[in-house]
Amino acid sequence: MTHEVATLLRREVMDPLKQRFVGRDEVIELIALALVAGEHLFLYGPPGTAKSALIRHFAQSVGGAYFEYMLTRFSEPNEIFGPVDIARLRQGVVSTITEGMLPRAEFAFLDEIFNANSAILNNLLTVLNERTYRRGAELHKLPLLSLFSASNTLPEDDALRALFDRFLLRCHVHHLPRESMAALLRAGWVLERPQGLGQPVTSDQLRMLAARLPDVDVSSIAEVYADTVFKLRDLGIDFSDRRAVKAQKLLAASALLCGRVRAERSDLWVLRYVWDREEQIAPLRALVNGILEGTESNQAHPMARPAEKVNPELLARELEDLRAQVQAGGLSVSGIARLRERLTGMADQCAWVPEDKTRTFLLDRTRELLGALQ
Repeated sequence: MTHEVATLLRREVMDPLKQRFVGRDEVIELIALALVAGEHLFLYGPPGTAKSALIRHFAQSVGGAYFEYMLTRFSEPNEIFGPVDIARLRQGVVSTITEGMLPRAEFAFLDEIFNANSAILNNLLTVLNERTYRRGAELHKLPLLSLFSASNTLPEDDALRALFDRFLLRCHVHHLPRESMAALLRAGWVLERPQGLGQPVTSDQLRMLAARLPDVDVSSIAEVYADTVFKLRDLGIDFSDRRAVKAQKLLAASALLCGRVRAERSDLWVLRYVWDREEQIAPLRALVNGILEGTESNQAHPMARPAEKVNPELLARELEDLRAQVQAGGLSVSGIARLRERLTGMADQCAWVPEDKTRTFLLDRTRELLGALQ
């Protein structure tokens, strides 16, 4: 049954979404991983990169109850969790009307989550940790599969860092490059048409798949995983013992999505997405890519396969061109934003350069230019 559900999920949900959302394969794979692992996914990047649309369409494809909201500093708990039932309150009973609100959702997307005030924040921590919502003596057990969030900033405040820590998976989402624009426009136009959506995979089947997590054998990669945990910490990533234990669920979910009940070294691809700060993204990707070298197998997860070869000479020349633009000065705010976006995308490409010294040189040069644009 595990293999059949995983195959159906990929063929009937994930592959069609990849065709409709050009250049978003990575995000779609991570949505599926989060759902099977029972973990939460944070998307970091600018508005207009189809983050909420992807999650909404994924939820529709499996017939899951969906809740979406954009938080502001003035948002109140009632807007997320539901208002008090006034009729029952007159009878002396505190009750919440949760229909259509987050407590009824299987998929939830909260945009700009770091705008949450303390009243919402405290409730969200319980939602993320325990899948429960409490108001007075009232306790709701939530059907939530995963909560997804997004922001174009990363948290600095300690209280918000605690919230960020609950998102085991973090993905940096960029605007698509120029060469993808034609395909994006074609696919985007198709999305504007009404879509007839069946439910080839149900949320109950996702739960069945997730229930198999404890059956996955991770012992065969325990040693290499333990070694990798310390390498992550050497990069400055706050990868606590608690997070290290929880991340094993990601390894198991990767195996299940490939129809396996035994984890293999290639499943370590999930560790590309456990960074804390933007400057860690490219070095972490380079580290994980090095660990994955030579791990190709017929049953490897698609995200573990090597990317198309990059040309380090072309990258170096482009970096020099960008460096000249930075040194020339006179850039507008929008011009600086475009340069930062391009450099961040190039850092991802640099991480795939196989030769260590060349990769390190290119990554250092990229970080230097990003620092100059602060």
